[in-house]
Amino acid sequence: MNGRLSELLSSAPPYPRRVVCMTEETTEVLYRIGAGELVVGVSGFTVRPPEARKKPRVSSFLDANFERILELKPDLVLGFSDLQADLGRELCKRGVPVYLFNQRSVAEILQAVRLTGALVGRAEAADALAAELTANLERHAEAAEALPRRPRIFFEEWHEPLISGIRWCSELVELVGGEDVCRESRASHGAQGRIFTPEEVARRNPDGVIASWCGRKAKRDKIAARPGWETVRAVVDDQLYEVKSSYILQPGPAALSDGVDRLARIVGAIARGEKLPVPRGADLRGA
Repeated sequence: MNGRLSELLSSAPPYPRRVVCMTEETTEVLYRIGAGELVVGVSGFTVRPPEARKKPRVSSFLDANFERILELKPDLVLGFSDLQADLGRELCKRGVPVYLFNQRSVAEILQAVRLTGALVGRAEAADALAAELTANLERHAEAAEALPRRPRIFFEEWHEPLISGIRWCSELVELVGGEDVCRESRASHGAQGRIFTPEEVARRNPDGVIASWCGRKAKRDKIAARPGWETVRAVVDDQLYEVKSSYILQPGPAALSDGVDRLARIVGAIARGEKLPVPRGADLRGA
């Protein structure tokens, strides 16, 4: 190779080698494709994988420690959502390469998995992970066809105000055999378009409720005491469930593996007229 060209190319590796992840899902992807050693900083909300929690925590969802990030000398920072746009802008102004994902659907989550791998030169491994996650979804879709009925489900992401599930949650509920009673709201990119009054959800009379309050434990009394909910079928039949937000509200591998697995057990039980137990220390039934 020409000496001058060789000198030019030596100023940066062919792919990023020091990556900061401001949300959990990209961290999980990198670890699952065998690239965990590239991660030098993570979100404080990171749960998966457990070993990633040993890395420096440099951000929450809406805030970041810019000086700490710069100290880590990243050659790529990964973020998610328009809500992190200001963080990305500030890092760009400080000379840091940033890639912000904005996936909302199941298809976009799989695309983001592939893109994450491609950004660090691990496209083949990321394709394999996406194929693995897709196979799990196919398994659940086939199992859903054997259910005796499709129960009406309300998935709630927050309780005050009452917010229905983001698009991938709605899609997964229906994939595993349920009917999302607030299906039309998943077209909304932001939470503002997914707010419902308790009375309106009661009018739609779901057979089951699946709560996943971001970072908080869902409470049965708060759900059952809502105006008009005393006659809601899910309350009358005690078909109130919780899926921890770390399993389902991260738009990455967790939602398409552990998250959808839990949704399938819940929807399947409701469809068959069964009730799953209440886990120890929980207030709602779980899977």
